[in-house]
Amino acid sequence: MIKIVIFDFDGTLADTFDLIFAITNDLSVEFGYKQAKKEEIPEIEKLSPLQVITQSGISIFKLPFLLRRIRAEFQKKINNVRLFSGIKEILFALKQQGYQLGIITSNSQKNVEFVLQKYDLLIFDFIISAPTLFGKDKVIKQYLKTENIQPEEIVYIGDEVRDISASKKAKVKVIAVTWGFNSREVLSDYQPDALVDRPQELVEVINWTFGKK
Repeated sequence: MIKIVIFDFDGTLADTFDLIFAITNDLSVEFGYKQAKKEEIPEIEKLSPLQVITQSGISIFKLPFLLRRIRAEFQKKINNVRLFSGIKEILFALKQQGYQLGIITSNSQKNVEFVLQKYDLLIFDFIISAPTLFGKDKVIKQYLKTENIQPEEIVYIGDEVRDISASKKAKVKVIAVTWGFNSREVLSDYQPDALVDRPQELVEVINWTFGKK
């Protein structure tokens, strides 16, 4: 039974797409890749991270440095970051029902904690910052091993196909949300355990699709 609910941050809890889109475009000349246009967003939302990287033309070797710069620029504009409507209420509802809450994100812990504090949401049992766009499955596996937790006790919630893939590799349940980066269509293609369109659906799905703890 599910005891621990782990969230992605960007695109799942926080509406950061426009900010990250703008930052990524601003850094394009410095890192040698082409800018994306606003009208291309619907097509970009259908792509996996690897496809986005391939289309942009950025060197895979520059990715760690780009991610570091995006985090730093994100921090400068962090006051503009908002949580998705309904998220705060859902988090408190899950906490009140006895679930442990966690975050595993490619954003920095400092950035995440700043936003959570702004919304009086310092209720998470842990926040893990994974310093890469890929390999989140290894982070989940390491958490399971360190805390001596069984995979069936966890559900991971994210907005990208890489969240689904990572969860499947780590053998944990995964809920994909459609209000973030990837489109509903492409998320469905990756076959998450559940697919939700509104934050208000999360509590019901966690309680009834996966069973109460």
